[in-house]
Amino acid sequence: MIRRNVRLRREYLYRKSLEGKEAVVYEKKRMVREALADGKSIPTELRKEEEKLRGEIAWDDERTGNSAEDDEYASAGHRDPKICITTSRDPSSRLKAFAKEVKLLFPNSQRVNRGSHKMPDLVEVCRGNDFTDVVVVQETRGEPDGLIISHLPFGPTAYFTLRNCVQRHDIENCGTMSEAYPQIILNNFETKLGARLAQVLKCLFPVPKPDSKRLVTFSNENDHISFRHHLYEKQGREVTLQEVGPRFDLQLYKLQLGTLDQLEADTEYVLRPFMNSAKRKRVL
Repeated sequence: MIRRNVRLRREYLYRKSLEGKEAVVYEKKRMVREALADGKSIPTELRKEEEKLRGEIAWDDERTGNSAEDDEYASAGHRDPKICITTSRDPSSRLKAFAKEVKLLFPNSQRVNRGSHKMPDLVEVCRGNDFTDVVVVQETRGEPDGLIISHLPFGPTAYFTLRNCVQRHDIENCGTMSEAYPQIILNNFETKLGARLAQVLKCLFPVPKPDSKRLVTFSNENDHISFRHHLYEKQGREVTLQEVGPRFDLQLYKLQLGTLDQLEADTEYVLRPFMNSAKRKRVL
């Protein structure tokens, strides 16, 4: 099993290394396809390669031009996610309670006591048991302040700062937790990185039924993501929302290509707040 995972990871990294060259070739093929479809002449800069490109186009399938990132979530929608929820070592009672609530958020999830297990060993066990994601909640002095989402078997791994955490028992008139698959609302993830992060978040949840009354919302405002969890009831034209909780805010500070146990994996994005001397540019 370990050799198989190493081989799969090596193949994935090899495909990713080819992306730059393949992207250039794919763009040339796209221009040729469009010219042929519209009955226009082949662009001048491609006429020397026209015959070769036409031959390759004839053998292409629908996956041609997909990036290695597409392979990470190739099974999304075809099978339900299976998530392992765990904590940092020696968790406080508050962090344990929060981990239980996070477990209730994600259908088909299991909470695992960290104990003395090392993270590489835990990730390997999750791979062997067909888990799709590992979610780790962290704390400082008893207050939850970190969330890590690592997708298996290839990655990516998203690291978040966790703020303004309000657990269910602290919410007034808190509703009953439903086990139905929730409808997902992703608001204001407009950049390329935002779309990438939205995929990481939505693939934690299975496809819901159309009549599901459970709502999970990730709303981005100035690169700070507000998480809210509601049940709704519709009577005529009126819609009533009841907060179920928990409630918290997230800020992405690192996105890594690879899983949680692969410290040498490339970093796709890292937050550098003290290096922004010009007007702050939106990331998500």
